[in-house]
Amino acid sequence: MTDLYQSQRAMRQMRKQALQRGVVAILDVGSSKIACLVLRFDGSGRLDEDAEIGSLAGQTGFRVVGAATTRSRGVQFGEVTAMQETERAIRTALQAAQKMANIRVDHVIACFSGANPRSYGLDAQIDLSGQVVSEQEVAHVLADCQVPEFGAGREVLHAQPVNFAIDHRSGLSDPRGQLGQQLSVDMHMLTVDADAIQNLAHCIKRCDLELAGIASSAYVSGIASLVEDEQELGAACIDLGGGATGVSIFMKKHMIYADSVRMGGDHVTGDISMGLQVPTANAERIKTFYGGVHATGMDDREMIEIGGDTGDWEHDRRTVSRAELIGIMRPRVEEILEEVRARLDAAGFDHLPSQQIVLTGGGSQIPGLDGLASRILGQQVRLGRPLRVHGLPQAATGPGFTSAVGLSLFAANPQDEWWDFEFPANRYPARSFRRAVKWFRDNW
Repeated sequence: MTDLYQSQRAMRQMRKQALQRGVVAILDVGSSKIACLVLRFDGSGRLDEDAEIGSLAGQTGFRVVGAATTRSRGVQFGEVTAMQETERAIRTALQAAQKMANIRVDHVIACFSGANPRSYGLDAQIDLSGQVVSEQEVAHVLADCQVPEFGAGREVLHAQPVNFAIDHRSGLSDPRGQLGQQLSVDMHMLTVDADAIQNLAHCIKRCDLELAGIASSAYVSGIASLVEDEQELGAACIDLGGGATGVSIFMKKHMIYADSVRMGGDHVTGDISMGLQVPTANAERIKTFYGGVHATGMDDREMIEIGGDTGDWEHDRRTVSRAELIGIMRPRVEEILEEVRARLDAAGFDHLPSQQIVLTGGGSQIPGLDGLASRILGQQVRLGRPLRVHGLPQAATGPGFTSAVGLSLFAANPQDEWWDFEFPANRYPARSFRRAVKWFRDNW
């Protein structure tokens, strides 16, 4: 526990150094693509609080000066499975982004999906005896959180205080400077498979880069695609990636739950490839140009040339109706959405005052998906693109770049986490076998 606390603190220090130097790379390590953005900070390092979200998101803090993407290799289900291939792909994306920015980058902040995320709700309270809450009391109450026994081979990726209360005043985002008798905190903790983090960190080190932060893709996608009201009142972000689909729930501007489904757009492509007996690259092209999940009478008549270069003339000039293609795609898309539904139900999503669902990620571009999703997930479904940020090239404004943009926002303006507070040496967070509670059912 202490090691993890220290390594997260070390990354925070690294992040400070990067911001002082004024440049940092953002790396979204996905199963189908690796996206890299180079950010230049103008010294303020903060976002403009008064800016209207959605216009230009008003970031005075940074500007995107380089962007590149490359086909991912060695990543499956959002996790690194072949070190050398992933390392090569990261180098390719980074070099192209550096070239565009015309600047060398040493520090990188990365995000990834998968790794079996698990959410826990922790809480604690301490007596104040009428004194003013200072940094020390906040550290004290966070250190008092009873950490559940989350098992060997797991690491804490995020640990964020999501709600403070002083006496009976709940919903405080920062209790410092206030008086009261008792201070309590609710914290959301996300654990993932330790191997996934270690492999990614090792991979980045092999590229001669310093890791200045690491985040869950599900979390940063929510930051970029949910508008302020959705983050405040309660919403879920469903990030349909290539190898995994991220699920995150936000409330009161904090993530209170995250999970991941080990299926994504690549699985739909795989089904097309098997169903039509074509190579994956062909299947991907057919999916992108002709795919869908909702067939009409016209689709029986619209014929798609499958193409191919096997040399077998009969085989290569086959056609398939669009209705048949939709018949191949729809069951898999339904399966992914059913899995997402199960995750939302397990989290108690229907207890939130607002149940807005936002679909984003590259896989969300399948025509008709929002209609199918609202049937399976609930009525309020919309498609989300990332907030616009300064300098982002047009090619990087689509839903496939939601994680990368969200990670930029996270880099510029991170939320407080456990390790931002100085714990007294003898007060490292306690471990206990107490089961984590779904506290937000009772607390909102």
